[in-house]
Amino acid sequence: MQIAVLTFDGFNELDSFVAAAILNRLRGQGWEAHITSPTPQVTSMNGVTIERQRPLDFATDADAVIIGSGIRTREIAADAALLGAIRLDPARQLIGAQCSGTLLLAKLGLIGDLPACTDLTTRPWVIEAGVEVLDAPFVAHGNVATAGGCLASQYLAAWIIARLAGPREAEAALHYVAPVGEKAVYVDRAMAAVRPFLPVEAVAAPA
Repeated sequence: MQIAVLTFDGFNELDSFVAAAILNRLRGQGWEAHITSPTPQVTSMNGVTIERQRPLDFATDADAVIIGSGIRTREIAADAALLGAIRLDPARQLIGAQCSGTLLLAKLGLIGDLPACTDLTTRPWVIEAGVEVLDAPFVAHGNVATAGGCLASQYLAAWIIARLAGPREAEAALHYVAPVGEKAVYVDRAMAAVRPFLPVEAVAAPA
């Protein structure tokens, strides 16, 4: 599986790096999550400059896409040319967005009139874009999911893994990153957020 983690200037490190790290726990099975950006370098909200791993057009062909958040998302949402370069298809891709990434998802027309999740700062902007915002960390409608809060990146990663590799693999990836002494509680809580939005056959799969 090839996954694009869309990462723009001003990005939140927790969104991009945590999700990518959890998804790459399946690297041995051929999975690769790539930091995907419109420019060769991007600088985080805290001044960390990184090299992209894939250009923006990689997202078009990826099996799954996560749109991360950042302090410049409103500028990106107003950039028609940049938005036009983000070509996603929920009929064949899993698409997730986190925090202000939900605003970009709305501007791309991929939420429609469905309720979504975002962070508290972005909430009024997403509502202004015509989207109902839930007081919840995660929600999915078919192949499109949104999450709210920096540490909700674990939910997006777990959802993608559970959908494409099964709940058991999602639990194993979460178990690896969970704090020692809290692993069972951590995994149970994360999966409780994701499991209601998995297909029935996935939920019924043996643990």
